[in-house]
Amino acid sequence: MTRLLGWLAGALLLLVLAAGGLLLAALDSKPLVERSETISQAAVNQARWLFHTNDPRRLQSGEARRTAVPAALIDEGINALASRSLHGRGALVLGEETAEIRLTRRVPLLPGEHYFNFRATLREGKGEPKIFAAALGQLPIPPQLLEFLLATAVQGAGYDAEWTLARQAIRELIFDPQRQRVVVAYVWEPALLDRARSIAFKPDDLVRIRSAQESLAALFDHHAPGRPVPLASVLRTVLDIDGTDQHENRRAALLVLGVYLAEKNIASLIPEARNWPQLRPVTLMLAGRNDSAQHFVVSATLAAWAGEPVADAIGVYKEMADSRHGSGFSFADLAADRAGTRFGELLSRRDARLDALLEKELTDGDLIPVISDLPESISATDFQRQFGNTSSPAYRQLTAEIERRLDAVPLYKPE
Repeated sequence: MTRLLGWLAGALLLLVLAAGGLLLAALDSKPLVERSETISQAAVNQARWLFHTNDPRRLQSGEARRTAVPAALIDEGINALASRSLHGRGALVLGEETAEIRLTRRVPLLPGEHYFNFRATLREGKGEPKIFAAALGQLPIPPQLLEFLLATAVQGAGYDAEWTLARQAIRELIFDPQRQRVVVAYVWEPALLDRARSIAFKPDDLVRIRSAQESLAALFDHHAPGRPVPLASVLRTVLDIDGTDQHENRRAALLVLGVYLAEKNIASLIPEARNWPQLRPVTLMLAGRNDSAQHFVVSATLAAWAGEPVADAIGVYKEMADSRHGSGFSFADLAADRAGTRFGELLSRRDARLDALLEKELTDGDLIPVISDLPESISATDFQRQFGNTSSPAYRQLTAEIERRLDAVPLYKPE
């Protein structure tokens, strides 16, 4: 019996040492990915364009499509998901015929700097995407094991059917590092859209969004239809929310306001919202302009909901509204977009400056710098003549001036 206990103790010690060795092999002293979690305006614009050119409402069942997705958009999407879900950072790196997904998370509690660095490599080709190689630090992970763990996690989260549909829809992946894009060939199935709608919002989200809709409807009922209303006062009211889920309540309120200003009924996102109180028409104003209020709020909503399916739909709504009102390019609208994006990012990362701002009465100057002197209503011909393209020195000079003005606003001042 003593020998048996000694053997068991020795075996247990070996297992502990082996586990410890594996843990040490999985740890790195430096992060694989170092970046902020900020979503760039370029990524927001790319998401709008991509959804607009592949609008599922225009696709037929069984229709084969091929689209080029900017690698930077996928890269920022991975980073946004890693930041929110893992409290880490993520990235996408394209190689010849491969794409590597990288994730980094700092290990808490251990003294010193220790990180979990994860890599997963996909190889281009026909058929469903497959993991070719993977590693956690210096510890290789068998691709079959990772595929199994991923499928198990998806099934445990209740998204097994959606995951299967999405993978089966993809017929080919091509990685193009020279042009920094991923070409995706897929076959459209309407069930994908139905499934996406069903998972776009969690049950708790729906409760918060309905509450925000009801609150905003009650607020608008106090104003005569079409009467100008300062956006600052509306934001101050709908975002001044206490409670343990304050952040999610604020995102819900911003979503309702963003969909409204994109000139769509929220029932187009949430069918059951047809039975919710409807918002009466009011004219929200920012810096003396309704257009500025629209651009600010919709861009703020996109930034606050970045990385989630609803953001794509809101981007399409904005494009549709812009096309109806289009009177040429406007640097004033661009400034409102950029201010809104910064506001949404502050809300997304729970910045204390936003909390402090909401404790007082808001003014336009708290949200946006002076934009009245910025060029607008520039026709395509005039834009070509004056600026050429968005890479020209003249264009970059004006956009840099917009960023300088935003940096001077206390709320957006770089830390």
